Parts: sequence; structure tokens; C-alpha cells
Amino acid sequence: MGFPLLSFIIFTPAAGAAALMFLRGDYAVRWTALCVTVLDLALCIAMLASFDTTSHAMQFTETRPWVPALGITYALGIDGISVLFVFLTALLGWICVLASWVAIDRKIKEFMVSLLVMQALMLGVFCALDLFLFYVFWEAMLIPMYLIIGVWGGDGRVYAALKFFLYTLAGSLLFLIGVIVLYFHGGKTFDILALTAQDLPFRVQSWLFFAFLIAFAVKVPMVPVHTWLPDAHVQAPTAGSIILAGVLLKMGAYGFLRFSLSMLPAASLYYSPLMLALSALAIVYGGLLALAQDDLKKLVAYSSISHMGFVTLGIFALNLRGLEGGILQMFNHGVTTGALFLFVGLIYERTHTRSIADYGGLMKLAPVYTAFLALFTLSSMALPGTNSFVGELLVLSGGFAANLAAGTAAVLGALLGAAYLLGMYGKVALGPPSVGVRFKGRDVNAREMAAILPLAVFVLWIGLYPKPFLNIIDVSVQHLLAQVHGRGSGQ
Repeated sequence: MGFPLLSFIIFTPAAGAAALMFLRGDYAVRWTALCVTVLDLALCIAMLASFDTTSHAMQFTETRPWVPALGITYALGIDGISVLFVFLTALLGWICVLASWVAIDRKIKEFMVSLLVMQALMLGVFCALDLFLFYVFWEAMLIPMYLIIGVWGGDGRVYAALKFFLYTLAGSLLFLIGVIVLYFHGGKTFDILALTAQDLPFRVQSWLFFAFLIAFAVKVPMVPVHTWLPDAHVQAPTAGSIILAGVLLKMGAYGFLRFSLSMLPAASLYYSPLMLALSALAIVYGGLLALAQDDLKKLVAYSSISHMGFVTLGIFALNLRGLEGGILQMFNHGVTTGALFLFVGLIYERTHTRSIADYGGLMKLAPVYTAFLALFTLSSMALPGTNSFVGELLVLSGGFAANLAAGTAAVLGALLGAAYLLGMYGKVALGPPSVGVRFKGRDVNAREMAAILPLAVFVLWIGLYPKPFLNIIDVSVQHLLAQVHGRGSGQ
């Protein structure tokens, strides 16, 4: 029908942020932000309902001239690889507003504006089909995220925000250099689809692969450029941690899918053993670090490094099971780890401590809270019947097919995950009552349940019936693999 659906999805939060600037009163600001994010989610549901799962082509495309002299266009579109992450961003958006309802008690208008601008920019990253436009969205995200951590974070917020900014800025500068090289070697165009069709010399692909590797590895994050993540998570407010874990980390993996594999197929094939080794290192190292944590938020943060290692392992296994598992696990990680950070925030509001040693016996004090915490903990462990089991099983299957050592390391990482997650839950929910902390307040309320329930639904839905989600990504993944192996093996 020619309706610019993706533009509406991207700019609805931005328009909402602009509207908030003219509102007075915290009540009006909170409810307006919530309504805007719910509207954005409704648009994304309409997008999913209209999505054609039988085609690998870009859908809902929009193209308008922007800077014609340089070949820059305002081009949007989504395929089976990006559509789930557009939906995930909108899903977590309104949950972040609910999670900040009480937790953010100063400069509420400014916080909600930052949150909505951040959502608009993240949506733009997943929809952009022009490389310059993609870079604008990618780079601009630094500003609201820096503010969310640096203004509304904990006592060490300034250090954490600056570290996050410097790490990601360094990676972005390398990405910018890669964009310029692609522009000149790809026919002086920023069109992502046109650049994907180019057969670049292997030497150029290799150079670009490592430039992109550093840029995307910082976002994932991969070892050894992961050290900004625990600081950022610990200091960020709950909504900031949900965004970081749920969406921001996915952008590094999305970059590998959209640029490294699509545009640099020969280099991706050649350097896949290196990427499998780095992924295995992240899985095991992240699991060991999580096992050593007493801070509940740090434990979940380090578990993200391990879980994202499964994602990159699946991507660079370069087979159907691994790649589908990696993409599905990106979505699953956003749901499950986003929920775990939500639960950390909920318990912190009541106890004002994140030390696991201070908790104990919460099952008696907050049975609903601990019941849902058990569900998300089991999901993070990839228990059969939960969403992460499906994705992790596919990744392990693809990983073993690609490299026995990497698959073995992934199994070890899964065992470490069971150890630190069960240990955490046992101390928090089932241990003896703590004398150091007094649980203040009641069990989860209706607002908190509204944030929890949608995430719980996806944990069980994907775990018990993953077919609709796999159908969305299957055709696009098969097309991507055909490109990688067909064009990459010929060079």
C-alpha cells in the first residue's frame, strides 16, 4: 500500500521524545512514554503479521534521496534476519518504561526522552539499508546510552559511562574507516544490497574483516574487549541494563551477519576457525568469571559474555543449524537476560544491595518473585522446555559439525552456566534467611507483573513451539549461507 511502516516504527519513539519536552508533571511524562512505546510495539506486531516468511528479499522497503551527490539515500527494509530484532527492541522498550516507573525518581522527563531516543536509534540500526544511514544510527546510540549510565547510574557511573563511550567509539572509528573503504571499492555507493553483491578482492575482504571484527567485537562483547560491560551493567539503572543486554549487545552480532558474512564471504570462511576459537574462549571465560561473582548484577553481566559466545559460535559455524541457532539465541538472550536484569532491579529496589551473600530465604518473603526468577534462571541454563534450549541445541549441533574443539568448549560453558545459575538461585531463594538484609515491601505488584509476563510467555512459547520463529528466519538464513559458500569458496 506504500505505507512507510518502518519509518513510523523508527520515528514514533522520536516523536514521543519531542512531545515529552512540552509536558509538565512526572505522572504525565511516565504515562506518555508508556503509551508511545506500547504504540510502537503495536506497529511492530502489525509488521510481523504482514511479514512474508517465504521470501528472503527485503520487505517494507523505503527509499528516498538524501545526499544524491555522494550516493547517500534514506533506505529502509527488513528481512528474516532483522525482523525479530526490530520486534525485540519494541518489546523491551515499554518494559524499560515500566521498570523505571519508581526506580527513576529524578530528572524523569530527561530520562524518558533519552530512553525513547535510544529506542528510535536502535530500531534504525536494524532497518537501515544504506551504510551511511546505518552508521549514523549506530554512532548516535552512544549519546543517549552514555547519558542513561552517566546521569542515572550508580556511584561509579561517570567512570563506567566514559569507559563504555571510549570502547565503543574506538570500535566505531574502525567501522567508519571500513565504510569509507567499502564505498570506494564497492562502486562509490552506500547501498547495502549493492555492496553485498560486490565481489571484493580477498586482500580487501581480509582488511575489512578485521576492521569490522574489532568494531563488532566491542559491541558483542567478545574477549578481550569485554571489560567495559560489567562496569556499564553494574552502574546502569535497570532500564539501561535491559537495553544493554537485550538489544545493544545484539548489534555486534547483527553486524557480523549483515556485513561480515554478506559482504566479505571469502574472508568469513577463511577466518571462521579464528572466530570459533574466540567464541569458545568467551563461552568458557565468561562462565568462569560469572562463577566467581558475589554481586548479582555482575554475575548476570558476565553470563552475557558467555551466552553471546554461543551466538558468535553459531554464526561462524557457517552451517544452517548453527546460524539459525545463533540468530534465535540472540532473540532468546534478549528475552531471558533482559528479564534477569529486571529481576535484579526489582530486588535491589527492595533491599538496596546486590550482594548474593545478603540474600536468602526469598521464597518465603516473595514467592511470586522467586517462582518467575526460577523460570528465567532455568531458561538461562537452557533447560528443555525453555526458549534457550532450542537455540543452544542448534548452536551446539552446528558447532560440533564445524569444529569438535569449539563444540566441546561450548558444552563446558553450558555446564559452568548450570553451576553458577543454580548456585545463585539456591542462595537467593532457597538459602537460610539473611540477617544482613531486611526485605522491604511486598511481592511483585501489578505493574511489575505487566513487565514480567510477556517475557515469561516468550520463554515458554519458543521453548515449546519454536516453529513460527524458525520459519521467520529460515529462508533468509538459507539465502545468506548460499551467498557465503557460493561466492566465498570461489575466491
